[in-house]
Amino acid sequence: MEKRVRFHWSLSQAGDTFRRAKSTIDQSGLLNFEAQIALCQRAQECGIDSMLMAIGFTRPDPLLLSVMLGQKTKKINFMVAVRPGLISPTLFVQQINTLSCLIDGRVHVNIVNGRSPQELRYYGDFLNHDERFKRTEEFLAICNAFWAKEGDVNFSGKYYHIENGKINTPFVSPQRSKPEIFLGGNSALAAELAGKYADCLWRFPEAPEKLKPQIQTVLEQGQEVGLLVSLITRPTQEEAEAAAQALVGKFGDKTREVVEEVYKQSDSEGFQSVFTLSGKEQFPWVTPYLWTGAVPYLGPPAIALVGSYENIAKAISDYKAIGITQYLFMGWPDIEEMTHLAKGVMPLLAKQK
Repeated sequence: MEKRVRFHWSLSQAGDTFRRAKSTIDQSGLLNFEAQIALCQRAQECGIDSMLMAIGFTRPDPLLLSVMLGQKTKKINFMVAVRPGLISPTLFVQQINTLSCLIDGRVHVNIVNGRSPQELRYYGDFLNHDERFKRTEEFLAICNAFWAKEGDVNFSGKYYHIENGKINTPFVSPQRSKPEIFLGGNSALAAELAGKYADCLWRFPEAPEKLKPQIQTVLEQGQEVGLLVSLITRPTQEEAEAAAQALVGKFGDKTREVVEEVYKQSDSEGFQSVFTLSGKEQFPWVTPYLWTGAVPYLGPPAIALVGSYENIAKAISDYKAIGITQYLFMGWPDIEEMTHLAKGVMPLLAKQK
């Protein structure tokens, strides 16, 4: 059966649209909750599948925040981020199962291994990039064993040891017996791990012809692949490109210095690859619709699909032809871009079916 295209949205900057342009010292973990509620409610109206609940020291706890927002919404799912090094897999499953009971099963899980060794050390996590992925493999094996409900869970690995594990709080959902698992990463280790344990691999975009061979192993194992990418779309190409240029016009050299510091601290292959793409500033268009112009000012998540409604629909169609079926978007501001997607792009995609 052909996979349908699904759209997700990041809650990360609700209430603080340009927070990525600030140093982490200036980013507050207490955001505007009214703005977050408004974005979630608009996402429901626009047909967005889920909101990404990101994790990090500059943010509120994603699971607790999902409980609050879940009480204020009826349809939207919450994609709760977790770093395996910060919590035992048994407790995490118990927490996710409890959340599913509280918000009618509207729960996905986003597995992230962390991009900044410096920040990971704040939490007591000192493993290197490859070791973090090996630990995540054990973490997911244990989580999936609990969700399979085939008896007591026993596991003996390098990073975790579980003996006769039991959780009496079930995962509650009218559609699934476990949450959908999304896993982020551009590395070969991420692709291998997603093929084993995840439902979808998140990665940053490239031109379709370059991306295709990198995702084949995941697709061949029956998993999906999605893009972490921002969005700027308008009725015409000229309007979209003008909005993109107006965006970068808001920032200066100080902002670039902040983002360069993020680059220096990151050991993420995805972050490194996008920074490399954005280094070709004399021509920031990777394809006629994939634009890196905002990356030097807002970081790798600002790599964006930019274009008219028709051109963005074509871009999504081009990516679908190589197997990309999910998108995690951000915009500036989010509600405006989300509305353009729903009113301008989605109807065109519906006609292509």
